[in-house]
Amino acid sequence: MTNKDTERCQISEKTNPYFQNGVPELLILQLLSRKEMYGYELVKAIQVETKSIFTYGEGCIYPVLHYLEKARWVTCWRQTVEGRSRLYYRITPGGLKRMESLWNDWCQMVKAVSLVMAEKSA
Repeated sequence: MTNKDTERCQISEKTNPYFQNGVPELLILQLLSRKEMYGYELVKAIQVETKSIFTYGEGCIYPVLHYLEKARWVTCWRQTVEGRSRLYYRITPGGLKRMESLWNDWCQMVKAVSLVMAEKSA
């Protein structure tokens, strides 16, 4: 993702948007590992599941989906539902591996930051 795309991926004004690099990708892959979804459905699912801590717009989610598709971590197909054409996404086996890798990286980062911050809470 480019810096321009990152600018569109906004979270609460109380947080640092650069602190969350990679979070939309991880959340999208996790949600798609549960079920196939279309773009706007992902936008709403992220908002609901994070209790509105993350409120990404379609301008953030679609560039990530296109990146994931280009990398072959997701596949997509068009389907008409109630007269509307929707592009549905499904995670691939490679996408599952990517998600696991991102999750492991995330856990390592949280562990490292927690080690440094432990003194603050002591």
